[in-house]
Amino acid sequence: MFGKGRDVIIKEKAIIVGLLLPGRDEWQLESSLRELAQLSDTAGAQVVFEVIQKRSRPHSAYYIGKGKAEEISLLVEELEADMLIVDDELSPSQTRNLEEVLGVRVIDRTALILDIFARRARTREGKLQVELAQLNYLLPRLTGHYEFLSRLGGGIGTRGPGETKLEVDRRTIRQKISDLNREIESIKKHRSLQRRARQKVPHPVVALVGYTNAGKSTLLNALTDSSVFTEDKLFATLDPTTRKANMPDNQTVLLTDTVGFIQKLPTHLVAAFRATLEEVQEADVLMHVVDLSHPQREEQMEAVQKILEDLEVTEKPCLLVFNKMDLIDDPLLLRRLKTEYSGSVAISAAKQKNLEELLDQLSRLLRTDWERMTLAVPFEDSRTLALLHEKGQVVKIIAQEETYHVEVLLQEKWANKLKKYSKGQ
Repeated sequence: MFGKGRDVIIKEKAIIVGLLLPGRDEWQLESSLRELAQLSDTAGAQVVFEVIQKRSRPHSAYYIGKGKAEEISLLVEELEADMLIVDDELSPSQTRNLEEVLGVRVIDRTALILDIFARRARTREGKLQVELAQLNYLLPRLTGHYEFLSRLGGGIGTRGPGETKLEVDRRTIRQKISDLNREIESIKKHRSLQRRARQKVPHPVVALVGYTNAGKSTLLNALTDSSVFTEDKLFATLDPTTRKANMPDNQTVLLTDTVGFIQKLPTHLVAAFRATLEEVQEADVLMHVVDLSHPQREEQMEAVQKILEDLEVTEKPCLLVFNKMDLIDDPLLLRRLKTEYSGSVAISAAKQKNLEELLDQLSRLLRTDWERMTLAVPFEDSRTLALLHEKGQVVKIIAQEETYHVEVLLQEKWANKLKKYSKGQ
């Protein structure tokens, strides 16, 4: 279909459904369904109806009750919907049973996120990790669903990891998983060598972490004059990107943008992206970027904190950054956050507001392992003198006899490299 000389993109129509279970507040479910609608939009679907069912527990065969499934089948026909998207991970039998009743594709939250990751992965590593997650998800769903692997296009949830043979079996899949694990392990070793090379020129590493769409990539661009891809959609960027940034105290840092987190992040993805998330584990400092304008920012912060706990990095120094302050008209909120979250900073990455305060706060965090030293540098050693000005904060410099006596603040890594110039050595 065409219009005004351009292709008109016709979105698939989706009905989304969630369960209100005991112990879960209605607003929590509504928030989760809003996020599911955003995920659907990112994947290219238009949500035409939302269904909430109150149950004591998910139905073992249909997730929702069979009666509710039959009601939704009438809605599917009336609204000409192409699929049902469920706000939880379904068992293979639940998916199969619902598809039989509804006569359309049934996609769970995990499959939807995997589909988005399959679209967004750009690097070889990212594509391998997504493929591994897809295969681990599909393995228990092979029975009666061989045709799923043959779907290579034509809708959300149909981007299989490249297998086209209907006769593909568990042994083939397990072999492929084994091959992918080996290839990812090889990339992991290469990444480790890259990190070792970086440590020879020991710039501190700052990892940007946060909920998806909090503005991490926009902030990276603002601080480093880069042009990393950004978009106002969930999971706009997947692959880690590292750029240099210059701090007010003359030191150079490496800023690494990492994959965004989300509630109910599929375990397949967390496992597959371990190699990428090692960038977070290797960082000297974390910068937790929060979307200040989001109504569920507290829940998003908790979701990020949970994943950081899983990665065992909560002991690292962390700077809390509230982004998108330009969308907030409540000065009392900004003051309250300053009090409630001591050391945090509110900014607008898009408008480049308050970035100086952010860099000052980051400099203070990075200086926690800095040492004050007095070094004796020979007059002719201009290279070391230039290095001190570039990597440290020179407090005082005095020319005495054949050396400069330099009082300087240096990061521990650099202090160790320059110990030979220390007075008394």
